[in-house]
Formats: sequence, C-alpha cells, structure tokens
Amino acid sequence: MTSSHGRGLHLAAAVDQRSAYDAGSYVELARLAESGGLDFVTLDDTFARPGPDALAVLSRVAPATGRIGLVPTVTVTHTEPFHVQAAVATLDWVSRGRAGWRIDVSTTEGEARLFGRRHAAPADALWQEAGEVAEVAAELWDSWEDDAEIRDTATGRFVDRDKLHYVDFQGSEFSVKGPSIVPRPPQGHPVRVVDATEGQARRTAARYADVALVRAASSAQAGAVRAELRASAEKFGRDPDTLRVLVSLVVDLGDGEHAAEPGHGGGGPRQTAHGPLYRGGPVDLAELIAAWHGDRTVDGFHLTPVEPRRDLERLVNGTVALLQHRGLFRTFYPGSTLREHLGLARPANRYAVTGGAAS
Repeated sequence: MTSSHGRGLHLAAAVDQRSAYDAGSYVELARLAESGGLDFVTLDDTFARPGPDALAVLSRVAPATGRIGLVPTVTVTHTEPFHVQAAVATLDWVSRGRAGWRIDVSTTEGEARLFGRRHAAPADALWQEAGEVAEVAAELWDSWEDDAEIRDTATGRFVDRDKLHYVDFQGSEFSVKGPSIVPRPPQGHPVRVVDATEGQARRTAARYADVALVRAASSAQAGAVRAELRASAEKFGRDPDTLRVLVSLVVDLGDGEHAAEPGHGGGGPRQTAHGPLYRGGPVDLAELIAAWHGDRTVDGFHLTPVEPRRDLERLVNGTVALLQHRGLFRTFYPGSTLREHLGLARPANRYAVTGGAAS
C-alpha cells in the first residue's frame, strides 16, 4: 500500500495502439491494467501524426473503468489554456477523480502551420509556456471553491457568487481571465505528469509535476535524475516528497518465460533510439523492478508495451502478480482517486485558504 511519502511501488502502463480508432480496444487494455492494480494508464497524442484525440478517448474509457487513473497527453502549445483546463477538469469529473494530464509541447513548424497563429519556438520558451499553462490551470481549478455550487431550485440559485474567484493571468504568450466554466475538479487539481528526460522539460517538471517520467538505462542513472529533480523541486519551494519519479521503459515480453537477453534483466535495459528497452520474460522484469525500487532510486515505472495486448497481459499476469506475491505491490486500490493511488494529498483551494484573496 502506498505510504504518505510514496515509498510504495507505483506502476503505470501505456495503452497506445497503432491506427486503432475503436474505443472498445482502449477500454479492454485499461480494464486489463486495472485488474493488476496499476496506478494509471497513459495515452499519447501529438499534432504531428494522425490519430484519435487522447483526451476524448480516455473520457470514453472513464465510465467503463472504476479505479485506474487516466492520463492523456495534452499538447499545450497552440491550444487555449482555458479550454485545456476545462477539458481536463471534465475528465476528472467523468472519471470521479481519476484524471491526470501529461503536459507536452509542439516544436515543429509543420504543427504550427496547422493553427496558423505563430511560428515554431525554441524548446526552452515552449516549456516555460507549458509551466505557465500548468500554473493558470491550477488557478482556474481553484476559481470555484469546493462548495460554490448551491443548486437551490426553490430560490433558483445555482452558485454562490462569493465563492467564485476571478483569475487575471498574463503569460508570455497568452492571457486568461476566469473563473472557469467547470466547477472545481474532484481531485482539486488533476495530476500533472511531465516527461522530464530533456533538460528543458526537467525544470518545468521539478516546479509543476506531480509525476516526472525519466528514461534511464540503469538504477544509478535513474537515481541521479531523481535526486536532481527532488533538489530542484526543493529550490522551487516544494516538498520533494510530493514528486513521484517513474522510469519509462519500453518492454517486449515476447520471449515469454525465457531468461532476459544478455545485458537485460537485473543487468538493466538496452539503450535504443526510442529510449531504454527491456526485452525478456515477465519474471526478470519483476526482478529488475524490485531491484531498482529496492535501491530507492525510483518511485516506480511507466511501461510501454511493444505489443499492447500481448505484453500488457504478460505484465499484469506475470510481472505484477509476482510483485504482489512478494508483497512489493498492492493487491487492491486503497482509495478511489489517482492522487490517492500516488499517495498525494488533495491541494487546498488557494482562494478559500486566503479568505478570497489571490495568492
């Protein structure tokens, strides 16, 4: 079970599928991951290639699942922050508190031309802007106090106007005025996930992310990045224990129960152009996960199956089952929200805490 400091093992999986437009296939994978007690599933998205909208797909998956967290990639470049926060808040409502969002940026001129608003910008500027989107989203989620809704049919009052707060945010590329059009989400703030592999994204992750994803080919490498992220979080005035650092691995479990290839298993994954790749059986993957987590260098793993259905099934029925048997991973969900799965507190509303004044 997850402790308040997150020392419990956290596991997540990607449910990406090539050219899959049928919602049922995503529901099936999410339910499979949920049967293993995984913290959350991710669904990638980008303006650079065709495919279904990740946020919309996981909104469809939400009512067909009960506990697992749902984390779509949301590209915040070229999109209106006001609409982004409303969509993520809606996912949190329809999933009853299980939403996260993996914040990403759009770097190419081809993607910029799809919108025609501005040219592509350097990654540093885009990640600074992404941090501003994360900040204004939180302000907009707080713009409704938790008990702002009255819904009094006798008097015709829907909302207590004294518990709505106006946001006037000026970013480097956008400005937003609130309040939001969606009441405060069940989690207060849906979970923010950032891939902190690249230097520019790492600063934004340290400041704003609840979950940072890193690509590391050894326990020592993962530990060094985790230590750097926690130190940076502290410099930003955060409690580093509120940041979960998960190692992203691509996993190919097609070898079934055979031993991992040389250099795999306990020896660590192989570095590839697409990030670290583990190729072997579920048993050796369980050993790797147990060893790295035992070293206290990671808080958990985000695993991307090479063959979605096959590898996710072997992951849940093999790797996860072994970790559960050894008492290293939970056998049930202790709570109902993604924040609870991750051992993260629900944020207080900044306006309610300060008596209505903006912080």
